[in-house]
Amino acid sequence: MFEVLVFVYEHYWRGDVCPELPQLGRKLSAHGFDADEIQDALVWLDGLSLAAQSIVPGDPPSTPSRPDASEVQSSSSMRVYSVAEQDHLGAQCLGFVSFLESASVLPAGMREIVIDRAMAAPGGPVSLDDLKIIILMVYWSFGQEPDALVLDELCDVADGRLAH
Repeated sequence: MFEVLVFVYEHYWRGDVCPELPQLGRKLSAHGFDADEIQDALVWLDGLSLAAQSIVPGDPPSTPSRPDASEVQSSSSMRVYSVAEQDHLGAQCLGFVSFLESASVLPAGMREIVIDRAMAAPGGPVSLDDLKIIILMVYWSFGQEPDALVLDELCDVADGRLAH
């Protein structure tokens, strides 16, 4: 599924210029992607679209317990991850999300969409590379591009790095 998402990210500048899902599915099929991967990606993208429409990137998400999303999240508030989220994301992914939040490049609303879409990813624990694709897709869905340093962090392969 993640190869399909990368293809979509690379070929459509923003989420709002991406074709409707049935047409996108046909285009992906024409490019040779597996039907199951296409279906998984389309379901995932549909969930991303719904999540992106329901929130403004800098606003806190609305929840059934707090339907008014106009309340501003306190800077001293802390996100507590459920056991299922901890198991599915793992320490490395949660640490990366925390890093992006502390760098003020992942607002609370976008963080919640990242977590939601990571939880919707099929398979076992999400790898850090897959989480980075999810984060890029969340930015993409809002028609935004992360700043150059964040984009470099999201796209850079860390295997060849040397610690100083």
